[in-house]
Amino acid sequence: MPSYKLKFVTVCMLSIFSLSACSPFKPDPRDAMTLGVPMQYKLYSSEPRELGRWWEKFADESLNKLVEEAVIADFDVRIAWAKLRQLRATAVKSRADLYPKLDGKASYNNARSGNDGTEGTKGSTATDTHKLGLAASYELDLWGKIEAKSASGELNFLVSREDVNTAAMSVAAEVVNRWLEIQMQRKKKEIYKKQLETNETYLELIELRFRNSLATALDVYQQRETVARTKALIPPVEARELILLHELALLLGKPAGSIYVRTADFPDLPVMPGLGIPLDLLANRPDVRAAGLKLQSADWAVTAARADRLPTVSLSAEAALSSAQLANIFSGWMTSLAASVVGPIFDGYSRKAEVERTRAVVDERLLNYKEAVYKAFKEVQDSLVQEKWQHEYIRARKNQLAAARTNLEEAASRYLQGLEDYLPVLNALVSVQNLEINIAEDEADLLTYRVSLYRALGGTWTDSITSPDELKPESDDQDAVAAAEKLEKETVSAQ
Repeated sequence: MPSYKLKFVTVCMLSIFSLSACSPFKPDPRDAMTLGVPMQYKLYSSEPRELGRWWEKFADESLNKLVEEAVIADFDVRIAWAKLRQLRATAVKSRADLYPKLDGKASYNNARSGNDGTEGTKGSTATDTHKLGLAASYELDLWGKIEAKSASGELNFLVSREDVNTAAMSVAAEVVNRWLEIQMQRKKKEIYKKQLETNETYLELIELRFRNSLATALDVYQQRETVARTKALIPPVEARELILLHELALLLGKPAGSIYVRTADFPDLPVMPGLGIPLDLLANRPDVRAAGLKLQSADWAVTAARADRLPTVSLSAEAALSSAQLANIFSGWMTSLAASVVGPIFDGYSRKAEVERTRAVVDERLLNYKEAVYKAFKEVQDSLVQEKWQHEYIRARKNQLAAARTNLEEAASRYLQGLEDYLPVLNALVSVQNLEINIAEDEADLLTYRVSLYRALGGTWTDSITSPDELKPESDDQDAVAAAEKLEKETVSAQ
């Protein structure tokens, strides 16, 4: 080939590859999307964020183990990991078109021909053809279509990783909430048992007074009804505790009845965490990050749709060895180089409609992103409001309980002196016992609101979790059930 032709081909090839490296429809970056979120929260100062394993602040080692196990073994988390692996493979496939394809080819052909002698000759011939070669093809990404599809696939993969983080954060909060409610049910059961003892003591006193003609039969019947009512409150509490244990087992990826939770006192409310500023939620909430990544993926989808309306240039090359005999296959060879240009002329507005569709997806995901940001800000604000006023509510409840106990003492004193009948004592007694249960529930709600705050603030602790290992055999689950039943029996006998 003359030198000037070689230079011309070289310049053309370099120009084509230079064009393929550019992306004229590349989307503009979306930076500083504050979306009107306030610069600070109203209730508390914007101290630096405290990111980490927040449940450890409740200072219970058994709870820590439950959460650490759940963020690995929960079904929703494991499903999210499986989807992540799917999208990782999809992202790899989307990048494959950026590189040339090379295929190996081999073929064998046997052809026979002949005649029956009607033309003066008779006979047949056989022809064998052996081929062995390589075929390469490559589509030049002149307009950035392949790059856009690859970028969109990679962003979808990152979205899936954020889905894993979201599932892990949700599971951690659900485990802590179940643990707190289990402790709540056990505390209620203890309160009911103490109230039952108190009510039975009152019943014995009233029966003694009745035998001494100091009380009426109505007093006895009223107190017996109170004792029966208190006994009836215990079975639903025990049933609720077992149901919560079953729910907790499911969160840990185990069958119902396979775990046992040790009884513990309500933990002290941890110090209020640093909230940072509302814009920190954009970086610390995995659902917000996922919504932002989906928006970017939609931007790249628009790029791919616009580039698909322009012509595509493809190169192909083939080199092959051929021979009539396999032993002589290296004696013959053939090469070919081809280029093709394909461009849409009329497609019934299909590609134009695809561009409009992808742009509408961008609008949809922009609104989804804005909603996710506002929802995150609302959840933090709601948790702050709930915790603030729950403190006031508990303080008022305790004052009410103190007044009710004073009322009970005065009513009991006047009854014993014969100045009042038993009804005021009964009303005061029921009021005190109801308030004892209500305050215990209110204190549990306060801890639950703090869990909601931790969950709303998000964090980066989920970045350290890894894909779960293979599931344990079913025999291990059976052993866990047996161990839990044994531990429960030992605990009951010890009590």
